[in-house]
Amino acid sequence: MKVILANPRGFCAGVNMAIDVVDQVLELIGPPVYVYHEIVHNRHVVEDFRRRGVTFVESVEEVPENSVVVYSAHGVSPAIRQASAKRKLREIDASCPLVIKVHLEVLRFAREGKTIIFIGHRNHDEAIGTVGEAPAQIKVVESAEDVAALQVPDPMKVAYVTQTTLSLQDANNIITALKAKFPHVQGPPKEDICYATTNRQNAVIDTCNEVDLVVVVGSKNSSNSQRLVESAKEKGKAAYLVDDESEVDAAWFENVDSVLITAGASAPEHLVKALVDGLVKKFSAKVETRTLVQEDVAFSTPKSLRSLAVVG
Repeated sequence: MKVILANPRGFCAGVNMAIDVVDQVLELIGPPVYVYHEIVHNRHVVEDFRRRGVTFVESVEEVPENSVVVYSAHGVSPAIRQASAKRKLREIDASCPLVIKVHLEVLRFAREGKTIIFIGHRNHDEAIGTVGEAPAQIKVVESAEDVAALQVPDPMKVAYVTQTTLSLQDANNIITALKAKFPHVQGPPKEDICYATTNRQNAVIDTCNEVDLVVVVGSKNSSNSQRLVESAKEKGKAAYLVDDESEVDAAWFENVDSVLITAGASAPEHLVKALVDGLVKKFSAKVETRTLVQEDVAFSTPKSLRSLAVVG
């Protein structure tokens, strides 16, 4: 069997930064550390932090007053920040800078009096946080069919933003539908789908025609991991999403001579290695790394963490 390892894969700069933030908070103040929502959407990362004394909460009301709270990489709404202030919580913001960029675009469009169309998955943590910036002016669409049903106060004053982890093809289909319905719709100066999402999808699209099967390492609640599976299936390939090698079904590999392995932006590399090692052992697989583009993006430590370090 031939195994092609897609590169880039796994952790992006935003995930690296968010995980590093929680690591540093644990070191500075010790457990318990409270994180609003899962820091990133990966079961193994979350379970590891829980073992080390991190408590993940779905409401800031669960965090003791005067404590430290870390916001997840997906961003939060102003209402959450206000609730934290009432409880006198010290905020450490691990929001991905690319998500914050979308929040700022929403605020700008809102100030201009536009109806804002958020393209994304309405129940995703990132969507909830972004919509919370201007809830009275935002409508969420998940498909081109949703666009057809849209009603806005002024068709001349419409703008859109997108979730950072969408499928490129899905987003483009919806944007095309928006432009057809609202010819004057305004988009962001630069697309919102993040570089890591784009790179990982393109790596799958570029390579999957060479293989019989695609396996994506990532958790079920990871939007960008789900999009990698969809990208492969749209190319007519069998594709599966697994949290780790324990979820791999041997039946997938019957009559399979070649496999593409990749990982979502929140999946640790050691899970990929364990999966590949298992294929090498079971099938005497030969492994080749296929690099689409080299990533050199890094995000600096948020100011809120630096100030905690000074006080701590």
